[in-house]
Amino acid sequence: MAVMRIVVAEDDESIRELLVHHLEGDGFHCREAPDGPAALRLVRAGADVLILDLGLPVVDGLEVVRTLRREGRDLPILVLTARSGEIDRVVGLEVGADDYVVKPFSPREVVARVKAIGRRAALRKSYAPLLISFERLEIDEAAREVRIDGAPVTMKPREFALLLELAANAGVALSRESLLQRVWGYDYHGDDRTVDVHVRRLRCKLEDEARLPPMLHTVHGFGYKFARA
Repeated sequence: MAVMRIVVAEDDESIRELLVHHLEGDGFHCREAPDGPAALRLVRAGADVLILDLGLPVVDGLEVVRTLRREGRDLPILVLTARSGEIDRVVGLEVGADDYVVKPFSPREVVARVKAIGRRAALRKSYAPLLISFERLEIDEAAREVRIDGAPVTMKPREFALLLELAANAGVALSRESLLQRVWGYDYHGDDRTVDVHVRRLRCKLEDEARLPPMLHTVHGFGYKFARA
């Protein structure tokens, strides 16, 4: 089995070295980045997981996440954030991070979370990608693209993942808790209202802007269901 390659992007050298020590002790191969540009360079050179401090100098962590997702890089990203940065944590998850750890943290917790998001990424890659069509709407998992009448619709990573999950289970009511686990991950501890926010954004793009018939239906007191009627 190939050794998992991890980029540790943290400007505090002592924290960075502590993480690398524990990760390499568990058999991972680590490369270190003290700032945003170095993190981008190392990920582009090849990485399986990115551990990312949101407070990086030169280019901050949130912009690193946005840049990587714009480039279509879907490697798992674990963000490190200060306890006072709740808004940053939420924004980080919404722009495409997979999980977060709050400082001060246990290095063993970081190792455990890296293993968890690595397993989830491996499971995603083991499935054949879906291509789902509903009249004018097409959802292409392999291309990470949503198309309406053949034209691509801009989607943020979480919006795409949520739409794909609902459409892949068309006709099935999925609870907010289930959607959080499936789309945001089992280790996500945020507010389930983030599901509502993302559904509103999807409705705006699909129903308001593209004039598709309603497909994302609210199941009151429970969650959401994808259906054409």
